[in-house]
Amino acid sequence: MSFSMPTSPHFTRSHSRRDFLARAGVGFGALALSALLADEAQAKANPLTPAGRGDNKEFPHIPPVGRGMGGAKSVIFLFMYGGPSQMDTFDPKPELTKFHGKTMSVALPTAGEIKTFGGGNNAPLMRSPIGFKKYGKSGIEVSDLFPHVGGCVDDICFVRSVYGSSNNHAPALFEMNTGTILQGAPSLGSWTTYGLGSENKNLPGFVVMLDPRGGPIGGAPNWASGYMPASYQGTVFRPSGVPILDLKPGAGVSDENQKQDLAFLAQLNQGHLAARPGDSDLDARIKSYELAYRMQMAAPEAVDFSKETEETKALYGMDNPRTEDFGRKCLLARRMVERGVRFIQLYSGGGHGDDTWDAHGNIESNHGKHAGATDRPIAGLLQDLKRRGLLDSTLVVWAGEFGRMPISQGGAGRDHNPGVQTVWLAGGGVKGGTVVGSSDEVGYKTGDDPHPINDLHATILHTMGLEHTRLTYLFNGRNQRLTGTGGTIIKKALV
Repeated sequence: MSFSMPTSPHFTRSHSRRDFLARAGVGFGALALSALLADEAQAKANPLTPAGRGDNKEFPHIPPVGRGMGGAKSVIFLFMYGGPSQMDTFDPKPELTKFHGKTMSVALPTAGEIKTFGGGNNAPLMRSPIGFKKYGKSGIEVSDLFPHVGGCVDDICFVRSVYGSSNNHAPALFEMNTGTILQGAPSLGSWTTYGLGSENKNLPGFVVMLDPRGGPIGGAPNWASGYMPASYQGTVFRPSGVPILDLKPGAGVSDENQKQDLAFLAQLNQGHLAARPGDSDLDARIKSYELAYRMQMAAPEAVDFSKETEETKALYGMDNPRTEDFGRKCLLARRMVERGVRFIQLYSGGGHGDDTWDAHGNIESNHGKHAGATDRPIAGLLQDLKRRGLLDSTLVVWAGEFGRMPISQGGAGRDHNPGVQTVWLAGGGVKGGTVVGSSDEVGYKTGDDPHPINDLHATILHTMGLEHTRLTYLFNGRNQRLTGTGGTIIKKALV
């Protein structure tokens, strides 16, 4: 006798593994441990199992991986929360030096005047206080804030013409993370794990690491699964100590007691689920207990750096207090990739104000602080992935929620600017040593080859072997997409 085990919302669920046990009169509690240890049963019950996606049997709307598309297997998304300034990092603007102190109407008569939060009307243009140098065979100019990343430019594609829709942090964060400025949509990491699953059954498919100073504005919806099952949401990891809070049982709870507790809990949940078929949240919760049980061994091992060489730790900047935290996150990201985790997102900047890249007061001191903490670890990550043969199968993305204005704010700062930002990509089928698109003469709006954020998302999915127009989820009677009704692959960025 066979039982259908579809996991896509495009199919009507027939009989689950638990339905079979119930119909057969077998108590779930008696079989809980064996179910946890039975690989085949786990694969059928786990929505993150890759099986079935490559041959389109269960997900006919998703094309097979790697057929004329990208070869990336994992994504590491480096999120610079607060909004890094394009003209002070990776998009030099000599015209700003020429027109420094002049109003926008002098440099760009068609742009009109701009009002900032603290700068008033007719704030003057401000040259970058930071120098630029050419790096690599490609000769791409990079700010003095990023000398180590500059050494990696021949592996990087800089897209200098990405633009968004919102001037405010929360909706801009949601747009970069979920494709829409409205809260409640699945995140990019959720779409990726929905489409491809995970290669490691003992770790989450989607991992998030926050800045020790706090999380981004908007909080968990930035890595939530929205209207998808909760199984696809991001799991927050800590890069040292206990990786997931409350993962271990309390003191005095033996392994046998824990198994009995989990079995009893599963039995109660199964009874509740049987009366509510199709409740994805409850089904995901049941699976989360099973995953948590398996993670008790796998998660601590993943964050155990004792077998990493001192040379490797130094490569990531873990020998310097300034770079140690982000370096630890980057090293853990590499270890996650090695263990088959599909999507890893790292945040630089947390909380508010100068604890983020939100440089309203002084662009030089703010960006100097945050770039100084991330430059060496990011370069170390790219170099380590490359020397281990992992860069071709790992897409690394660097972005913030928006860029910044070319005019000054309060004399030394810059205000938010959704009109243009620079995003860079490396690895995963990306054409290194290239620049795609441009901003205008002073970095106020996009110039040549403009790309909305859904183009970036379409490109990321493409490198993973996913066609964004066919990666859909049925919700409210409509096949929803990460890229909405738009999205064009940035082909110039790819090999």
